[in-house]
Amino acid sequence: MKQSILLDGPKFQITIQRLCRQLIENHGDFSNTVIIGIQPRGTFLAKCIVKELEKMLGTSILSGDLDITFYRDDFRRKGNDGPILANSTNINFIVEGKKVILMDDVLWTGRTIRSAMDAIQAFGRAERIELLVLVDRRFSRQIPIQPDYIGIQVDSIDSQKVIVNWKELDNQDSIILVTEKK
Repeated sequence: MKQSILLDGPKFQITIQRLCRQLIENHGDFSNTVIIGIQPRGTFLAKCIVKELEKMLGTSILSGDLDITFYRDDFRRKGNDGPILANSTNINFIVEGKKVILMDDVLWTGRTIRSAMDAIQAFGRAERIELLVLVDRRFSRQIPIQPDYIGIQVDSIDSQKVIVNWKELDNQDSIILVTEKK
């Protein structure tokens, strides 16, 4: 396999800070905005963004984690040989009338985001839902979903993988494109 580093080190942090500045420009002090990270890996992005925003704004921001396992259109196809393992949802507030920013590490087909929009309705009717992704794989969309905020765009083919590594989990912040050699 061939691995290409798309983003790491200082450029990774600059990308996070740029996304935060865009969010502040559109949401001000976040008094009516909440951030929801999509399980499993969108939660790392959400925590990273929330931490940076709180540092920039000097205030706390409502945030949570959303499990979409049972909202996916393919959950019955996965794990046919055993129990389905779900993540946990941790949202201790109502989204009714609030602006919600969903966050995920990689946007590929759009199915995860569609599932997250279904799942978030259990917490109320949001005034608006926006999407922030660290990586937008533009050419593989199966559902017409587009992000409002993008860290980087990657033009990749279906056989390639985009992997986001997080310092808390993988000992470094980086985005890698993996291509199988033939």
